[in-house]
Amino acid sequence: MKITFSSRPGVDKPSAAHLAYIATVAVKGFDGAMESLAGVVIWLTGPQRLYRWVVRVTAPELYDGSHVQAVNAIRSGAHHLAITGGHFVVFYLLVHGVLKLGLATVLLRRGGRWIFPVGTVILLGFIAFMAYRLSQQWSNWLLGFAIFDTITLALVLNEWHNPAKKSAAQTAS
Repeated sequence: MKITFSSRPGVDKPSAAHLAYIATVAVKGFDGAMESLAGVVIWLTGPQRLYRWVVRVTAPELYDGSHVQAVNAIRSGAHHLAITGGHFVVFYLLVHGVLKLGLATVLLRRGGRWIFPVGTVILLGFIAFMAYRLSQQWSNWLLGFAIFDTITLALVLNEWHNPAKKSAAQTAS
């Protein structure tokens, strides 16, 4: 995607809301790509192999003790994944990641006005799922992701109802 800013008179620069929209959707797309990659890695390697790798990487000799809580959280998550088999996690990462990556790609490429209601429904689904999970078990991380998705939703709705002015390159053609 090419973003051009023109200093020519009569050509408006993008608003702060539009720039925030571009940034949050790009972050969402990157996150979707990382989730998809993680899902594929867990699927191909298996959760037990991932757990063994985590234990090796987080061996007590490799850290100075100042990050003990983070290391224990990573080990605990990998251990839980290894015991449960990870089928739901792989499915969730792949579906969630592909949806986010696809949505971000179409939004950033300005794939048409049809994507805005579709994106709104997808983001509302993510937010509803996270709200449900938060009601089951509180997590500050999940709350942060839910807030980020809510901000993304607000920016997508703003872009839908107030499309950004066409750039100088689009106007000239």
